[in-house]
Amino acid sequence: MTDQREAIRSNAKYLRNVRPIDPEEICEYVEGNPHPAVVRQHLREDAAILGLIERDDGTFVPVDDEPVRPLRGPVERFPAAYERRLEDLLADWYGPNWHDGASGDLLRSTIRRFKSQYLDGRPVEYDEDVAAGYAIYHLPGYYAAVQYALDDLADRGLLDRDLRVLDVGAGVGGPALGLCDYLPDDALLEYHAVEPSAAADVLEDLLAETGRNVHTTIHRTTAEAFASREPVGDDDGERRSADGFDLVLCCNVLSELDDPVSVARSYLETLAPDGTFLAMAPADKNTSVGLREIERELEDERLRERANVAVDATAGDAAARRRGEVTVYGPTVRLWPGERPSDRGWSFDVRPDLAVPAFQRRLDDAAPPDDEDHTPGEFVNVDVQFSYSQLRLDGRRRIETALETDEWAKMAEMERHVTNRIDLVAAKLSRSLADDETGGRGGRSNPLFKISDGSEAVDHYAVVTTETALNRPLLEADYGDLCSFEGILALWNDDEAAYNLVVDEETIVDRIG
Repeated sequence: MTDQREAIRSNAKYLRNVRPIDPEEICEYVEGNPHPAVVRQHLREDAAILGLIERDDGTFVPVDDEPVRPLRGPVERFPAAYERRLEDLLADWYGPNWHDGASGDLLRSTIRRFKSQYLDGRPVEYDEDVAAGYAIYHLPGYYAAVQYALDDLADRGLLDRDLRVLDVGAGVGGPALGLCDYLPDDALLEYHAVEPSAAADVLEDLLAETGRNVHTTIHRTTAEAFASREPVGDDDGERRSADGFDLVLCCNVLSELDDPVSVARSYLETLAPDGTFLAMAPADKNTSVGLREIERELEDERLRERANVAVDATAGDAAARRRGEVTVYGPTVRLWPGERPSDRGWSFDVRPDLAVPAFQRRLDDAAPPDDEDHTPGEFVNVDVQFSYSQLRLDGRRRIETALETDEWAKMAEMERHVTNRIDLVAAKLSRSLADDETGGRGGRSNPLFKISDGSEAVDHYAVVTTETALNRPLLEADYGDLCSFEGILALWNDDEAAYNLVVDEETIVDRIG
């Protein structure tokens, strides 16, 4: 059987640069003339090693080297196929009326419990019930959030169609499914998940709904234990196993680790030289600020001495000098050479709500009338609010800008600019925080945005007191976009211990591409 597999692989290697690989043709060239179905199965199992995708007609071709294009338009809903698969799983575990009676009561109390534990900063033990409740409540939001974070990479051509991914603390699979659906059908995904808990059972079941060119492996162990293993490779070492992963995901897991910096550092070591480490966290203050602290502690560390990846010419010599060091690619910025932010770092994105999934509505509607703790919508969670950090080792940044003090004011020196109108360049790092308790700046009627140039020691907010055609670009800018501000008024807000930068009729704002 091994000789037969090697013969199939050898024929595929030869034919992949000649014509589409047809299992019915290859079986004629292999000793013993195996059935085409056998050949097809071997090709599927080796597709990630050989760099092949399977087409609708059953033939195999090399994966295209064209980068993945960015998302167009918002993520509107959690796909119906995944909804049905999850409900089938819940029915298998709890019966066809899983949302009602004793099982519904159990799931509702479980969701309440892990939400309370999370808010209190207590650890959550992921048994089967917690995994089911977590999937019901969190799966849709995480599915959407990762796609918006991936946009930062795809927008710069940094997300390949041939992708090797490690998902650390994969949970029930929100980020995994979001990644699979973000990629086009002609992409090749070799996906490895690290998940020790019962959540892996949900993950495994849902991954069965992904496409034929998604090749998955689940490692049922802890993030700490997996980090100490030998690198994950293929049988013959011919396909990038030594170069590492193109994308390492750490979504909603670092806050649950005893030593998140050490674990993150070990997984940064598994990156390909031009890969991305994408960490995500909920938007609440503790986990969001904690994620930013991890980002800053890892920044500038040198993890890889080998610098065998060509730096894009647009990145310049500065990127080449940083190669091998941990660089913050985005969404936070470093616009001043040698400067690093030391503010509290609470920064998060907010995207449009999803349509309510049927399983959330079903569980919510089945709450007993005498449940005094229940309010309608308690078990509906369609918010898409998240913090994220992208780290790289090739020196690339999403925004490669180096400012000069003779042209622009620096946030690190804002104290000397108070009560003056100044010119400033900064990234927009929030949606409007006006009347939004999530941002901690509620009760305001004027649009208000966190902004940053990467040098600040305290928070800076742009407050739009008068909207004009000349300052409207700030309102229209996306999260992470760079803007220039001419004639912005610098004020100190003693109540908030932060700088308010007033955007009014005298201020001109431009988005910088």
